[in-house]
Amino acid sequence: MPLTETQIKALKPGEKARKVADEKGLYLLVQPSGGKLWRLKYRVDGKEKLLALGAYPDVTLKMARERRDEARRLLADGIDPSEHRKAHKAAREDAQANSFEAIAREWFTKMLPTWVPGHADKILRRLERDVFPWIGSKPIADITAPDLLTVARRVEARGRLETAHRVLQNCGQVFRYAVATGPAERDPTGDLRGALPPTREKHMPAITDPAEVAGLLRAIDAFRGTLTVKSALQLAPLVFVRPGELRKAEWAEIDLEKGEWNIPAERMKGWKRKGVTTPHLVPLAPQAVAILQELRPLTGRGRHVFAGRDPKKCMSDAAVNAALRRMGYDTKTEMTGHGFRAMARTILHEELGIDREVIEHQLAHAVPDALGTAYNRTKFIKDRRRMMDLWADYLGRLKAGAEVVELPGRGAA
Repeated sequence: MPLTETQIKALKPGEKARKVADEKGLYLLVQPSGGKLWRLKYRVDGKEKLLALGAYPDVTLKMARERRDEARRLLADGIDPSEHRKAHKAAREDAQANSFEAIAREWFTKMLPTWVPGHADKILRRLERDVFPWIGSKPIADITAPDLLTVARRVEARGRLETAHRVLQNCGQVFRYAVATGPAERDPTGDLRGALPPTREKHMPAITDPAEVAGLLRAIDAFRGTLTVKSALQLAPLVFVRPGELRKAEWAEIDLEKGEWNIPAERMKGWKRKGVTTPHLVPLAPQAVAILQELRPLTGRGRHVFAGRDPKKCMSDAAVNAALRRMGYDTKTEMTGHGFRAMARTILHEELGIDREVIEHQLAHAVPDALGTAYNRTKFIKDRRRMMDLWADYLGRLKAGAEVVELPGRGAA
């Protein structure tokens, strides 16, 4: 007789496990602990086998019979239900192992040693916030270009067009890694060129007109802040390194007698990606050496040239821009600490006629040579030393008013 729900509920455990039959090979195994497990007995090639169908009451009598009937349909088609289940489980596990999120995290782990921490954190947050919730669980091979466009447009709808482009860029990197390692056959992000509106290129505000530079240099000399911040402002146009490289300068890196500053490779932007292992050499003009000599009695006993309020730390990354704002410069539209690089790059070439390759090497930009070397700390060093001296002298003449007539408007005070 087939079982009923009432009979099943009334079943009590005994000292030994016992079978209570339903029909067509289905039975309930009542365990001494009180558990009630559905089992299906069937034969394949004359061999008796068992298939677990779940536990009562999570799997009701109706559900157990449906699972039994599905297993019997497979048998009728010559398929062993147990092997069928194993194949499906393996396929699920394979899909999970090859999901977009799994592959993306594998790619992230591989690339992590080549990134600075801040860059790595941004990529991971972007993926976790904007990508994984929507397509993270999907097998990477099943993800299409429209799937990715939907993800990117969701970001664009928040008013983050640049981030949407970066999302597609990161997804493309993951797909190319998947193509190389096997889980995917192609990168669908290539089909999305032009699908998003282009972003407007943003440049750091910078003063590049010599007359305005003259006013800025006089404003810096008239700055009434701390000697540390004033010295950083005075040195910034003379060395035109990145703001982070300037504020993190250490006395151990500077040789005032030789007039050299060797910035360690690991503090340079993209040093791992570019394969740079040698310090970046910054020749110091006499004017730069003089600024550092004046500052040395104040901070020279410590590690950092531009020490912060805590002498064990360098000054804040906002100090230079804050000083520029105090002098009346809008750091969003006129000038930033990073703008001294664009100032030097533009004027050195356009006003002083310096070869661009020499300028780019001093800026520590990647300038591959015939052998593929992206950066050579001593390449053009004689030209670079002459350039830095010429540049410092030119800035001095600008500040004194010998090169240009001062523009009306902003004063130096």
